[in-house]
Amino acid sequence: MLRVDVTKQLGEFSLEAKFESQGRVTGLFGASGAGKTSLINIIAGLLRPDRGIVMLDDEVLDDTSKGIHVPPHKRRIGYVFQDARLFPHLDVRQNLDYGRRMNALAADPAQQKHVTDLLDIGHLLDRRPGQLSGGERQRVALGRALLSKPRLLLLDEPLGSLDEGRKVEILPYLVRLRDEGIPMVYVSHDAAELRQLATQIVMLKQGRVTALGGVKVLS
Repeated sequence: MLRVDVTKQLGEFSLEAKFESQGRVTGLFGASGAGKTSLINIIAGLLRPDRGIVMLDDEVLDDTSKGIHVPPHKRRIGYVFQDARLFPHLDVRQNLDYGRRMNALAADPAQQKHVTDLLDIGHLLDRRPGQLSGGERQRVALGRALLSKPRLLLLDEPLGSLDEGRKVEILPYLVRLRDEGIPMVYVSHDAAELRQLATQIVMLKQGRVTALGGVKVLS
């Protein structure tokens, strides 16, 4: 269960969001500038709320009234950005292993095989990011996040930089992740994407939650 009740002032923009989600995929939906990325950056710990609380399962990650702020690297939250952000000097195998090493996790060959099979990236392990298509880079970024064994996965418009063909390529892999039971918060301004993936929708407009519920709120 994810519980968010926060406010944050960012220049002239103010974010004030409150919701609880027990869905497998919580879709954050809204136009550009609605506050979606700022909100997941707060969940990730990259931004500190001015006021409020963030809870994941039974752990308090932020509570401004008590001075609690768990740093990002201790939250066990994976983050996949729109532009993949792979390390160009490392091959795919080394990029995949980065999250595990940064979290000081023991090597888990069975988990690595499961993830590479799930995302169909086993044949890419010896390539550098510059040798991959946009869709392949996003699949590797997903794999890197999963191998850090997150309890929540944040995806910030992961298909936003891809053409329609690449989006069609990637969507089935995201559905697989959802069906694996990995909790996700998925940011998008594309209602069609969220109808395929999300189990719960949080609709944002100008920094405020305007609707909360199943995918029917998108209609």
